[in-house]
Amino acid sequence: MNSENIQKENRVTQPNCFYSTALAVLVCSLLLSSCASTKSVVYLKDAKDSEVSIYDKLEPVIQRNDLLSITVSSPNAIASQPFNTAISVSTQLVGYTSTQAYGYLVDQDGYIDIPMLGRIKAAGLTKKELKDKITDLLVDNKFLMQPVVSVRYLNFKVTVLGEVARPMVINAPDEKINILEALGFAGDMTVYAKRDNVVLIREEGGKRITKRLNLNNDEILKSPYYNLKTNDIVYVEPNKTKVNANGNAKTWLPAVLAALSLSVVMVDHITRN
Repeated sequence: MNSENIQKENRVTQPNCFYSTALAVLVCSLLLSSCASTKSVVYLKDAKDSEVSIYDKLEPVIQRNDLLSITVSSPNAIASQPFNTAISVSTQLVGYTSTQAYGYLVDQDGYIDIPMLGRIKAAGLTKKELKDKITDLLVDNKFLMQPVVSVRYLNFKVTVLGEVARPMVINAPDEKINILEALGFAGDMTVYAKRDNVVLIREEGGKRITKRLNLNNDEILKSPYYNLKTNDIVYVEPNKTKVNANGNAKTWLPAVLAALSLSVVMVDHITRN
């Protein structure tokens, strides 16, 4: 009788132990498959409190196809009026409605046309240099006394592409935007983005410059490429998980294998009983 009771107890407790063990294995497999290192998705990893010099002196130069707002004022408002008759130019950004802006478009030769002053070379100059050039022309030709000239970009824009939530062209009216702000406007990088290898493409001085930036490292704050310039392109590359066609399969493979293993063991257990 004792032997029969022991066998009955074994039949009762054995399935319970089996299912508990199987459940524990499955849960562990799911947890292992869902675990991912956060090191690759953290900006400015290991950053400490610090003070970083800002590259304010790196003023961008005017390029072909830039649209400039140029205003001229002086004590004689009537005499200043002819120099404030900018031409209406149609502008359009990707995903945005076409708008009319009044300004001076830098042509393919790098010149702008200002009434009474004629063609002026603008490409290759900073805003301050162009401002001083126009001021000198107004004074030297005795058009105005004590003129005040203001030069601004009307199409200061940067483009963000790749592994971001919303790839887009960003218009920056205040003419100042850094790479983190640009990524923020684009909805931030996805979890599949390579934060340690973001590509910046810049056209400057007749050359196309490509620079790779590591946003995981706080050294980016000291980089001259931290602040973007007009017409910059930021491309965020996908990581290997996104590139590989079987990326999703690799993510779920441990869980699938665990489920299959559990099924086999359960079938074997049932058939034996």
